[in-house]
Amino acid sequence: MPEIDAGNTAWVIVATALVFFMTPGLALFYGGMVRAKTVLNMMMMSFGAIGIVSVLWMLYGYSMVFGNDVGGGLLGNPTEFFALNGLVDDVSGGLPTLIFVAFQCTFAVITTALISGALADRVKFGAWLLFCGVWATIVYFPVAHWVFAFDGEDTVGGWIANRLGAIDFAGGTAVHINAGAAALAAVIVLGPRIGFGKTPFRPHNLPMVMTGAAILWFGWFGFNAGSALAADGLAALAFVNTIAATAVAMLAWLLVERIRDGHSTSLGAASGIVAGLVAITPSCASVNVIGAMIIGLVAGVLCALAVGLKYKFKYDDSLDVVGVHMVGGIVGTVLIGFLATSEVIEDTNGLFYGGGWELLGIQITAAVATIVFSFVVTAIIVLVIDKTIGFRVSEEDELKGVDITDLAESAYEYTDIPVGGAKSAIHVKGNQSDKEEVKA
Repeated sequence: MPEIDAGNTAWVIVATALVFFMTPGLALFYGGMVRAKTVLNMMMMSFGAIGIVSVLWMLYGYSMVFGNDVGGGLLGNPTEFFALNGLVDDVSGGLPTLIFVAFQCTFAVITTALISGALADRVKFGAWLLFCGVWATIVYFPVAHWVFAFDGEDTVGGWIANRLGAIDFAGGTAVHINAGAAALAAVIVLGPRIGFGKTPFRPHNLPMVMTGAAILWFGWFGFNAGSALAADGLAALAFVNTIAATAVAMLAWLLVERIRDGHSTSLGAASGIVAGLVAITPSCASVNVIGAMIIGLVAGVLCALAVGLKYKFKYDDSLDVVGVHMVGGIVGTVLIGFLATSEVIEDTNGLFYGGGWELLGIQITAAVATIVFSFVVTAIIVLVIDKTIGFRVSEEDELKGVDITDLAESAYEYTDIPVGGAKSAIHVKGNQSDKEEVKA
C-alpha cells in the first residue's frame, strides 16, 4: 500500500470541511435575501441539495466524473467505482482516495445548491429535490468530468482538461458558469414571481446575509487553496489570491453603488464578496497578486452592473445567480487569457505577459461550451418536471408564502402576551384604556 502523506491529508480533510460548510453558509446568505415568508424554503433548498447530491455522488457520481472516459472525453464510466467500490484502501498522490471523493462531493453539492437562489419564492420543495438529482446526474457530473478529470497513465479524462487544455483550477466553468447558465434557463422556463418588476422584494434579514457571506469567504479558502491537494506553495498562492481578489471586488461593488445610487449598502458588500470569490476561483493558481486584484476589480464592477439586466430582459433571477455566478465565472475564466503568467504557472503567459491569442481562445471556448450545454439541458429538465409533476407552486400558495404552504412551518412565530404578562402594559388616559400588546 502506498504511503500516506499525513500533512497533505490533514490539509485536504480541513479543506473538505471548509467547503462543506459553504453550503450551510449559502443557505444563510440566500435565506436572508428573501422575504420572511419564504426563508425556510430557501434554506431547505440548500440542505436538500446536500442530501440528494451526496447520496448520488457516493453511488455513481464520483465514477461518472473520475472514472475512465467512455465517451470521447464527455463522460466517465458510471459503474467503475459504483458505491465507491475498490476505493476503501486506495491511495493516490499520498492522499487516501476517499478524502478526494469527499472533497469533490462538496463541489457537486454547492454547485447544485447555487441554482436555488434564482428560483426563490415560487417552486415546490419536492420538485426541487427531483431537479437536484436529475440535474446533478445529467449536467454537473458530465461537465465536472470535462473539467476536473485529467488523463492518467491508464485512464482517459475529460475533453476540456486534456484535449482543449483550458485552465480552471477550482471550478469557474464546472461550478459557477455551469450553475449560472442553469439558473438562467430555469427562470426563463418557469417565468417570474408574481409582482416581479412592480413589487420590491426586499431582503428580510441583512445580518443573516452578511453572516452567510462571511462563511462563504471562510469556506472558499478550502475551495481554492484546497484544490492544490497539498499543503504547499500552490495552496498558499491560491489562498493569498482569494483574499486579494475578493477584497477588491467588494470595494469595487461598493464604489459602483456609491456612484450609481448615491450610497453603498451591506447587501452590496456581501454581493461583491461573492462576485470576487467566484471570479478568482478558476484563476487563483495562474495569476499573481496584481492579476488577482485586476480580476476582483473587473468582477466587482461588471457583476454589480449585470444584476440589473434581469429587469431589462425580464428574467426573474431572484437572488442574482446569473449576474454574480455566471458573469463572475466568465470574468475569471476569460481573464486567465490576459493575466496568466509563467511567474506562477510554468510556460503559460496571457496576452498581458507576452503570450499569444491561443490561451484566450481556449478559455472562451471552455466558457461557451459550458454555457450552451448547461443552458439547453437544464431548460429541458425544468420543462419536463414542470409539465409532469409541476415545478411551480400555485399563485395562491406563492402569495401566502411557500414556508406555510409547502413546509407547514414559519420561520418567525409571533405570539400575543396575555394582559398582565411580563411584557404587556395597560396605559390609562382619562376614561380610556389602551392595551399595548408586545409581540414575543
